[in-house]
Amino acid sequence: MVCRRTSSSWIWARYCLVAAVILLAMPVWAQRRAAGPLRVLQSNPRWFTDGSGKAVYLAGSHAWWTLQDNDLLYPAKTNPPHRFDFDGYLDFLERHNHNFFRLWRWEPPKWTDRYDKKAAYCTPHPWVRTGPGTAADGQPKFDLTRFNEEYFGRMRVRLTKAGGRGIYAAVMLFEGWAMQFTDGWTYHPFNGANNVNGVDADLNRDGKGLEFNSLELGTMARRVLDLQEAYVRKVIDTVNDLDNVLYEVSNEAFAGSTDWQYHMIRFVKQYELDKPKRHPVGMTFQYRGGANAVLYASPADWISPNDGGSAESFRDNPCADCTTKVVVSDTDHLWGHTGGDNVWVWKSFCRGLNVLFMEELLPSPTWQDSARLAMGQTRRYANKMDLASMKPEPAIARGGYCLAHRGREYLVFQPGVIGQFTVDLEDAPGVFDVEWLNVNKDETLAGKSVQGGAAVTFRTPFGGPAALYLKRSSEGK
Repeated sequence: MVCRRTSSSWIWARYCLVAAVILLAMPVWAQRRAAGPLRVLQSNPRWFTDGSGKAVYLAGSHAWWTLQDNDLLYPAKTNPPHRFDFDGYLDFLERHNHNFFRLWRWEPPKWTDRYDKKAAYCTPHPWVRTGPGTAADGQPKFDLTRFNEEYFGRMRVRLTKAGGRGIYAAVMLFEGWAMQFTDGWTYHPFNGANNVNGVDADLNRDGKGLEFNSLELGTMARRVLDLQEAYVRKVIDTVNDLDNVLYEVSNEAFAGSTDWQYHMIRFVKQYELDKPKRHPVGMTFQYRGGANAVLYASPADWISPNDGGSAESFRDNPCADCTTKVVVSDTDHLWGHTGGDNVWVWKSFCRGLNVLFMEELLPSPTWQDSARLAMGQTRRYANKMDLASMKPEPAIARGGYCLAHRGREYLVFQPGVIGQFTVDLEDAPGVFDVEWLNVNKDETLAGKSVQGGAAVTFRTPFGGPAALYLKRSSEGK
């Protein structure tokens, strides 16, 4: 804050006093910023770090309207679409102690909503609409060689606001679901009927345009890729200096997009080599027909898998060691927006996974409310523990959900089906302080300290899912 003296010194003094009071009264988030940029914590690569040596656990709710205004799932659709209250959304994340979301990108300016069969509109887009000529949605055609500063300006403003509250965001570069499951290709900027540049990514002329997310040979394919890369460079130029940025290549592009996504991951990394900062690049599940093995083998820093086979089971019994990459387990790729609750959040966290919850930001059923609450709870414990040293140790606790820094700290989750259970502390002599968390009610309860050096049996002091936190006592060493 800079206070400038006016001709009336008492006005100046009063102004500075009021400004100081406002600053002191500001919430904590307004006085902190997201530190970074994030990078994989080499000593424990299931987590990110901001460079401080501390682990950063990511958890939060995300919705389809975080960057562009669009009427997906709105009962009353309009053109232009409803304006999203982004500041209110950040308030929502803050209230729930969330620190992560996806900055959604939609490619078509219009499509038929899969759920109510009504036309949905979306704006703004990365390229200006200059014409000459009219696109399929009735608006001027796109010029794919000229960027729309409204789009990139909004991106920067929203990411800056989020970073000012300590919230990270995955910038979605491309979006593949709409082209597969709606009539979005009809209106897509890279449909030859909708741009003035003579560019058409529907290389096999089947009316689907899926080649937009693939590497193909030929002059037209090269033009498409050149324009995509120019757009990605523009995104990076816009946000590279921000600490709270991650990149996501594409949401649920089709299974044939593997080579193209690998190329884009490497392209982002290469382009940022000459930039002041480098940010994590992610790859999310290819739907339909994808496989988690493709994510594991990718050059991405972080991934969001599908449920997978019985050995992975990211819904019900999340895999702790299926990959050496940072995993962001996202309900979008597990259930869509019809699943995920507090039990899933806690299971995932205790298996060393970060979590995202896709929702509609509406008054919700209990299971959705419980997931929101649980993400805040797990973040609270992530911040109070030495998370950088915590690893999944399923064998330590009956039930299999345990994060442990052996001999120091243990966080055990019980889904609620086991009232009595044991924790193996045989290699952890000393006295441990005990804290219980009633996950459903978000209430903590101090327990009686226990002596390590042997297996210890615990009984949950309340019904329902419970978290047990053990920390080596400073007084009982």
